[in-house]
Amino acid sequence: MPSNTPLQGTDLVDCARANAKQGIETAAYQCGYGEDVNAFAKALKTACEQMNLQVKELSELIDEQEMPLQLGGEVVAPDTPSEL
Repeated sequence: MPSNTPLQGTDLVDCARANAKQGIETAAYQCGYGEDVNAFAKALKTACEQMNLQVKELSELIDEQEMPLQLGGEVVAPDTPSEL
């Protein structure tokens, strides 16, 4: 559910992080900035600076654990857990 008012500070960073995978437009909307992506980006930059986070892009807020693992090659594993 989107915020009724534009979020600021840690609330903004938390909301942006939670919606970063969906893209900047969705994150801006969910954080209370509607379609004003520029105001969202400016407020997010300010909030990150206040928290001493060096973030240049929204995608940098996505935790490494949440990013899909992209490996090449083949997966070698048993067909079922009972075949371990």
